[in-house]
Parts: sequence; C-alpha cells; structure tokens
Amino acid sequence: MDVVIEALPYLWQGLLVTLKVFLIAIILGFGIGLILALLRLSPLKPLTWIAKIFVDIIRGTPILVQLFFIYFGLNSLDFINLNREAAGIFTVAINAGAYYSEIIRAGIQSLDKGQNEAGRSLGLTSGQSMRYIILPQSFRRMLPAFTNQAIISLKDTSLLSVIGIADLTQKGQVQIAASFKAFEIWIAVGAIYFIIIYLLSLLSSYLERRCQLP
Repeated sequence: MDVVIEALPYLWQGLLVTLKVFLIAIILGFGIGLILALLRLSPLKPLTWIAKIFVDIIRGTPILVQLFFIYFGLNSLDFINLNREAAGIFTVAINAGAYYSEIIRAGIQSLDKGQNEAGRSLGLTSGQSMRYIILPQSFRRMLPAFTNQAIISLKDTSLLSVIGIADLTQKGQVQIAASFKAFEIWIAVGAIYFIIIYLLSLLSSYLERRCQLP
C-alpha cells in the first residue's frame, strides 16, 4: 500500500497528460468525423469516395499501426516534424474521427427526409437545414454512440506510452521499474482508468436523460 501512496503524485501527473490528450483528440475527432460524414453524404461522388476510402483505411487498421505510421513514418519525411504528444493526439483524433463519421452519418440518415424538405420550404438552404434542423435532432440519437466511442478513445490513449508519452500508463511503467511492485502499481493504474471511465458513463447517462426524445 505504501508504494501506491508514494506513486500517486506521479500517476496524477500521468493522468493529467492522459486527460489532456484525450480531450483535445476527442474535440478534433468530432470535427474530423463531422467533415467526413458530410463528405460521405455529398452528391459529389469523388468527395464521397475519398471520405469512404479514408474511413475504411482507418477502421481497417489497428490504432497502434496508425500511431507508428504517424510518429515514425511521417517523421521520416524531411518536411514533417511531429513531437510525441502531437503525434499521439493526431492518431487518436483521426481514429475517433473515422468512427464518429459513421455515427454521424447514420444519425443523419435515420431522420425522415421530410425534415430537410421542411427546412427548404421555410427558405433555408441545404447547409442551414443541416445546421439548424438535421444535426440538432440527430445529435440526440447519436449521443450514446458518441459516449461509447469516447470511452474507447480514452482506453486507446494507453497505447501512446509506446512512443514515450508520459501518460498514466507510462508513469505506471516508470514506477514499476523503480519499485518492482508491478501488482500494486497496475492495480492503482487500472483503478484510476476505471474511475474516469465510470464518471464518463454517468455523464453519458445524465445527458441521455436530458436529451431524451419525447
């Protein structure tokens, strides 16, 4: 128990890094997902196929391979210089974005087509109808899937320790190397992840109740 108490300040530092990477990546991932979803729904076939190919590649490859490609592969190019944290954020963001795009696309397509026609009858453009009518309604349907993907992305951040990001997992490894108490430290690391994910689940349940469709 003493070793866990001594390790807590270091694990706390790692948790702050994990949360920072997670929050930035999720915000960027949502933006990427929204753009990809709109491209998938575009009447312009070249844009639709570009978005589909990108999503299929990201969803069809492990996130660890994507991380190595971005950090080691892209950094081997003379004109690219990503630090560890930027590479980690970018990896989690594009991975989450690919899944968010399918969630958003499915949510938009789940609405009756009459919603868009109603917006057009009010004088709104297609973009305005999407912004003010379609997206707000479909967001309620997408909320549970959004939260599930956020939890998956939070878990994925633990893989970033392989490129040296000082997140919660990496801090745990350092403490194990110093104390040789793997059992106790991994219990503590797992408990911290569980608490954060449980709090996310509670927040999700609360938001679902607030946004519940009539």
